[in-house]
Amino acid sequence: MFDQILSSSSFDILPNLFPLAAAYLLALPIGWNREKEERSAGLRTFPLVALASCGFVQAAQSMEGIDAQAMARVMEGIIAGMGFIGGGAILKLKNTVKGTATAASLWVTGAIGVAAGLGSYDVALVLCVVTVATLLILSPLKPDANEKSPDLADADDA
Repeated sequence: MFDQILSSSSFDILPNLFPLAAAYLLALPIGWNREKEERSAGLRTFPLVALASCGFVQAAQSMEGIDAQAMARVMEGIIAGMGFIGGGAILKLKNTVKGTATAASLWVTGAIGVAAGLGSYDVALVLCVVTVATLLILSPLKPDANEKSPDLADADDA
């Protein structure tokens, strides 16, 4: 049976390898940053999110006669799924909220996977570069919650 699948004309893995690899590789620097910062999602999560998003798009594209509306519904599902996964990365602790950058990064990583799956490698690359630059350049500019508001630090001790 496995031989039948491999010899079938509908089983052609080569055209799918480049978009999947591009999605995976472009998500690695984002995952590395989140891992290095010891965030809730990291080096394994981000490439898998991009890979899955790309895979959903590619699987939908392989369907006979898929139209733009059907593809839009697939992307809507991916967007909603990224929101759900990102929501799990956000934690509210007393007077602070943590994980919003990780959640946003997961959402962007889903978009990288979708862009790669659609063959828009320029969009995927720009999303990756801007996200990594944002995480690297702007992180030092963001003060800790305790530095930003001394009243919050006092409230935590009470």
